[in-house]
Amino acid sequence: MLKVLSAMGYGKDGSLEGTAASRDGGIDGIISQDPLGLDRIYLQAKRFTGSSVQSQDVQAFIGALSTSHGDRGVFITTSIFTKGAREAADRSTVRIELIDGRQLVKLMVNYKVGVQPESETIVYKIDEDFFEGI
Repeated sequence: MLKVLSAMGYGKDGSLEGTAASRDGGIDGIISQDPLGLDRIYLQAKRFTGSSVQSQDVQAFIGALSTSHGDRGVFITTSIFTKGAREAADRSTVRIELIDGRQLVKLMVNYKVGVQPESETIVYKIDEDFFEGI
């Protein structure tokens, strides 16, 4: 997650750091956008395989933001967000961007993080100079 955001340019003038899993208080990472760390974006990541992110998951992240004095965050999942989860983010007084598994894959491919090309297709065109003088 941090590598994708770093490739996108976040934390360029500050830092990106993960938090300790056992004491993260619902925050999985922090992006400091400036060298002093005054402009922060808080991160939450959920790796779900068989379920989706529910409204209570987003509400818990909103609570974690408020206890961290955060006013914006990014919630990333490998799964999807339910309609209730999206509505909870929209109703929040803090700015929350939701990135689901499909969007995450697009970002990974666009920024070439965690992916590698499997094949390459070469497309040929006629070299018209070749036919000069024939």
